[in-house]
Amino acid sequence: MRGVVQQSVVETSAVNCDGDKEKKKKRRSNRRSKQTPPASVDGIRGEASESMGDGRTCNAVPASLSNSSSKQQVVYMHHPNEHGLTGVSNVAFYSMPTTHISEQADSVELLSIPNQRVSDFGRRAFSLSCPEPLACGLPGTFTNKDLFPFPHIEGSRKKYFDPHWSMGAVNEALKKGDAFRALFRVNAYNKLEAYCKIDGVPTDVLVSGFAAQNRAVEGDIVVVKVDPLSLWTRMKGSIGLCNNAPQVEDCNFLLEDSDVASDSYKGKSKIEADCEYFRYRSCPFPEKKFSCGDGETVHFDPIITASCNIVDGNLPTASDSSHVYSSSGQNEVITPVGRMCALISSFPSKRPTGRIVAIIERSPRRDAIVGCLNVKQWFSSQAKKNKSSLSLSDREYIHLTPNDPKFPKMMVLIKGLPDCIRKRLEKGDSTVEMELVAARIDDWDEESLVPQAHILHIFGRGGELESQINAILFENAIRSSEFSPELLSSLPHIPWEVPPEECRSRRDLRNLCIFTIDPSNATDLDDALSIEKLSNGNFRVGVHIADVSYFVLPDTALDIEAQIRSASVYMFQHKVPMLPPLLSENLGSLSPGVDRLAFSIFLDINNAGDVVNRWIGRTVIHSCCKLSYGHAQDIIDGIFNVDSSNIIENGYPQLHGPFEWPDVIRSVKSLHEISKILKEKRFGDGALQLESSKVVFQFDGCGIPFDIMLCEQKESNFLVEEFMLLVNRTAAEIISRAFPNSALLRRHPEPNMRKLREFEAFCCKHGLELDISSGRFNQSLEQIKEKLKDDAVLLDILISYASRPMQLATYFCSGDLNVSEKDWGHYALAIPLYTHFTSPLRRYADIVVHRTLAAAIEAEELYLKHQGTLHKLSSRGDEVARRCFTGIQFERDAAESLEGKEALSVAALKHRVPCAELLSGVATYCNERKLASRNVKDACEKLCMWVLLKKNEILFSEARVLGLGPRFMSIYVQKLAMERRIYYDEVESLTVEWLEATSTLVLSLCPNKHSSRRGSPGRWKSLEDAAFVVRPYDLEVEPGVFEGSSNEQVGGTGFVAQNLEPVCKSDITNTEVDPGVFPLTVHLLSTIPVSLHAVGGDDGPIDIGVKLYMSSYIR
Repeated sequence: MRGVVQQSVVETSAVNCDGDKEKKKKRRSNRRSKQTPPASVDGIRGEASESMGDGRTCNAVPASLSNSSSKQQVVYMHHPNEHGLTGVSNVAFYSMPTTHISEQADSVELLSIPNQRVSDFGRRAFSLSCPEPLACGLPGTFTNKDLFPFPHIEGSRKKYFDPHWSMGAVNEALKKGDAFRALFRVNAYNKLEAYCKIDGVPTDVLVSGFAAQNRAVEGDIVVVKVDPLSLWTRMKGSIGLCNNAPQVEDCNFLLEDSDVASDSYKGKSKIEADCEYFRYRSCPFPEKKFSCGDGETVHFDPIITASCNIVDGNLPTASDSSHVYSSSGQNEVITPVGRMCALISSFPSKRPTGRIVAIIERSPRRDAIVGCLNVKQWFSSQAKKNKSSLSLSDREYIHLTPNDPKFPKMMVLIKGLPDCIRKRLEKGDSTVEMELVAARIDDWDEESLVPQAHILHIFGRGGELESQINAILFENAIRSSEFSPELLSSLPHIPWEVPPEECRSRRDLRNLCIFTIDPSNATDLDDALSIEKLSNGNFRVGVHIADVSYFVLPDTALDIEAQIRSASVYMFQHKVPMLPPLLSENLGSLSPGVDRLAFSIFLDINNAGDVVNRWIGRTVIHSCCKLSYGHAQDIIDGIFNVDSSNIIENGYPQLHGPFEWPDVIRSVKSLHEISKILKEKRFGDGALQLESSKVVFQFDGCGIPFDIMLCEQKESNFLVEEFMLLVNRTAAEIISRAFPNSALLRRHPEPNMRKLREFEAFCCKHGLELDISSGRFNQSLEQIKEKLKDDAVLLDILISYASRPMQLATYFCSGDLNVSEKDWGHYALAIPLYTHFTSPLRRYADIVVHRTLAAAIEAEELYLKHQGTLHKLSSRGDEVARRCFTGIQFERDAAESLEGKEALSVAALKHRVPCAELLSGVATYCNERKLASRNVKDACEKLCMWVLLKKNEILFSEARVLGLGPRFMSIYVQKLAMERRIYYDEVESLTVEWLEATSTLVLSLCPNKHSSRRGSPGRWKSLEDAAFVVRPYDLEVEPGVFEGSSNEQVGGTGFVAQNLEPVCKSDITNTEVDPGVFPLTVHLLSTIPVSLHAVGGDDGPIDIGVKLYMSSYIR
């Protein structure tokens, strides 16, 4: 609610009094008339009496939110449901299942939340339906009392938050299980909702309201105290809403961020996941039954209650957490996490709630908040003070609004502003508001509603591409500076040749037909392939990876820089490399026509796709050509014309060495056939394939996007992917066996089963049979794909939603005691061990794995040399190399022998294999940097789309309705592979009819409908905010009729470039999308016409705005 702060203070001991019943009748009457009277508590001053827990009461008087005058601002206080939204606040939002995707940190979960939350301290209940109070205030003199209308009062000082617990109290509570350690995440659509992800608990804990959030911000590691079960809220979609837990907003539905992302720059897609574990104890369990407030009595399992005092023992997983006692009837010892899981399992319709009691690890995002200063608001406050000149007081402050809606507004003291900003303010320059700035949170004490920050950097105008890119890099702490001359001097000079001693010590593969397959514009070529057919009918596939560890030695300046950067970051047509280009694009890259150092894995594969033998070692290779995915696809499709005399002029690469095109073509086709067998075998074992269409941008010569198109993976992409997956798995097996406590691995936990079951129920409702059982999920998805092959949009939607229950994949150390060996597996790939080995030019984790492999190989050689058994006889009597540590059959006795242990120890020390403690830190940091790299990629894609829309002004498209409610709908635009919301509540001239029984929305145009609410001037939006409306006769006018029009459709995408002022004059005859008409009837999965446009830039955060595209004679 804009311009008005709503706050409800309710004494829990007086809920059932007769006076309250009379008030409820009046409120129902008010709701029927859709009026919001400016009622207040205790008179016009809006005072409220609040119990302080010790029997005392205090009058909470809302102070003015501005110091510009002594006149107090009236703060209206309403019942949570008194919004004038009949049938809105308490109806469900019908949508696709509330599922969850990731490599990102898990996104916040969706649900309806209560308007009231009763906290343990003082039994105070606060309304959670109020918006951010600062929205209705003006900046002025820095005075905390002006920032929050209902503070706690301790003596003469007002406090808006409870003090954080001391570290001693935190450690004691964590030890006893009285509180949880958790990751704090904020709902981007509603900052009053935050969620705490507790490791090992399948459902996130809801933290409602600023008081309960207690100064935590997005990404903090916090300590959360969970409320008693009787205070838990209803899970979205559950039946039977308790009267004490109405929803704040009717359709508070959040489409969660995607956690399934490309695991490779080259399109070698993987599914990623995330999970940790922590201890919990003695949550406030209820008695055997409790009342929900609506007359329903819920019976509680006495076994769980009886277990409340039991601590220690093995930590159960979410899947088996409900088994809290043995078959013999004796209670098992379970942990607090186990009891929490059992409680959630026993009450699946309930959402845990809680409050933050401490912040134990502050998010790095606190140091990199990007936003804009609210300068015009500050100028307005200065004008109200009747100042003839702008004199800047050190006690004054200006609000900063972050671009990321998950972060709170902040105040920046005038005295802390950079000189250039201060001088412009003194001159009255309001364009300062257009500047994109970075700030750091300095302090947030109990007596201030918002944090205090200071400006770190000024990027430039928000509407400029360079400013936005620099802000994205800064926000994600991307190290984008040039490599120092000292660091570059450590690299070999060019031209460089492989040293003769390396050729002697390595296996020489320069006479083997080896080639790379990469994107056409790739410069850092990590991997190459080869294939030979053996006499026994098997194929020997060679995967050759750039030997970056030869150049990047441990603990050198280059190694430290690579570790700090951790990963290359890709954006637009450029990248921020992890390694200097001299190394990543020249010395280390497997470029054709030159000798290069490699780590090679040879796999002997039979016709069934089984690996029957393998060899791994350091090699010297000579790639014969660089194929693009397009070239490889042409070979697979049989359209590669090798007889053409001008093959190079046709865009095909040059061949090097003694090989001809038939050699390359034969190799590609053989690799393709084997990859199909491997893929079929992998999916037969239960692996998932959740690929959907992706947006690809086209750039002009200046690097500015001018068009987009949808792109799907080709068979050549999957060809490369299969062999990369296979050798990553092979590397994981070798290093985990040789160094069981010091292997850097990658795991993907099982998906959130609650969300997966919701998706299963949705598919069933729409006639799509889905089996989510282990090993059957992908098969049933493939059947759905076949059934929906004629509906590409719905297929994309379902694949996206099928991905959302997936968690985030993470690196971990095999010696980490917090990770049980049963949790090492990769769910999406359906394999027990996995790591990253194939991209050392752009991922630091791969370099660590290379060093560990080198140590395993050397340990094997040392041991066998000591045993005098470097070779053994094969079944045919041939002498072959013995492989005790790197072969398919691992000789555990050799590894555990005194000689084996000594060999492994010496090799580990030589190659600097980190100990478990150090490696766990490396894994954690790599996870953080990989997530930051993905965030940059996503932000740059959004920026590309914004630039494209900004240039062309409007895109008309069809969209599918994903979620539907009385206030907004969520839509999917396949043309942009994008999900957005359209809000239509409280719009001038628009009547909303929500039919809950059928989940149907009817929007009608009513020109005489205007806002008539008292106390809310300017609250209602104009029709243009929700709909792009044209007159029908405009659609019949020929292009160019209107004087001054210069519209043209761009790139066949539906973009319309406009140089006309009124939207009704747009030349929209070329859009291929017909507008809708009023009344508009909408159901779930309906197809509707929409218009998309760029929002923000110089006047706020960039975004993609969306409106209904409608036609009407009435305006």
